[in-house]
Amino acid sequence: MLELCTIASGSSGNAVLVYNDSTLVLIDAGVSSKRICDAMKSLGFAPTDLNGICITHSHSDHISGLRVLLKRTHAKVYTCPATAETLCSIDGTAGRIVPISPLVPFSLGNLELIPFPTPHDAPGSAGFTISDGVRKCSVVTDLGFVTEDVRQCVLGSQLALVEANHDPEWVKDGPYPYHLKQRILGDGGHLSNADSGELCCELAANGASKLILAHLSQENNTPELAHRVVTGMLMRRGFGDISVTVAPYDRPGSPIEV
Repeated sequence: MLELCTIASGSSGNAVLVYNDSTLVLIDAGVSSKRICDAMKSLGFAPTDLNGICITHSHSDHISGLRVLLKRTHAKVYTCPATAETLCSIDGTAGRIVPISPLVPFSLGNLELIPFPTPHDAPGSAGFTISDGVRKCSVVTDLGFVTEDVRQCVLGSQLALVEANHDPEWVKDGPYPYHLKQRILGDGGHLSNADSGELCCELAANGASKLILAHLSQENNTPELAHRVVTGMLMRRGFGDISVTVAPYDRPGSPIEV
C-alpha cells in the first residue's frame, strides 16, 4: 500500500503527504506548521513520525511553514542544491538540509525517491517520484512544460499528482499585469489544463489508474473546468475509466491509495 494525501494545493500554499505502513514523507511545507500537523494527526501521524521533508523549490507557497515545522520534528530536509542554498538562510535549518542530485535515487525509510528537474522560474526546481518497489506515485507541479526528463521519470506511476493550473484564455483576458501573464504562460511557468490533460493521457497509457489535479489557480481556473478538460481528453483517448480528482486548495484532500 502506498498512499498520497494533499494538505493544500494552490497558489496560496502546497503540502503533500506520501506514506505507507512504515514511512512518512512530506513534500513541501507551504502552509502553516499547524495545518500540516493537524493534517498528519487526522491520519494518525505526528510530526515526529516524519522520515523526511522534500522541498520542490523555494517559492513561498512551498516553504512558508518550514521554519516552524522543523521545531516539531527531527526530520531532515531533502532538496536539490540550488534550493538548498536558499533554504540555508532560514532559521533552524542548520545541519538539517541534505542536498540531493536530480535524477539520482535516494531512500527515506523503505521508500525510494527520485527528484527530477522541472522547468520553473526557481533555481533547482524539481518534482518527485516515490516508490515502494512495487507501486509508484509522482508529484509533478510547478512547471512550464513537460520535458523529456519529467516524462521519463513519471511514466509508469500508478498514481500521479499533476498540475492543472490555468486556462490560457482566462489568463490572457484577466486582470493580471502583462509580466505576470507572461510568467504563467511561459516555459518557466505553470501547466495549463490542456497541458495537464496531455500528460495525464500519457500517464494513463503507461499504467496510471488514479490522477489528482493540483496547483489550480483560484483566479484563472476552477475545479470544475480543470476536471472537465482533463477527463474529456482522457475519454477521447479511451481512458474513461481513470479516476480523476481535484486537490482542494484550502483543506486536506481525501487519502488516495494504490
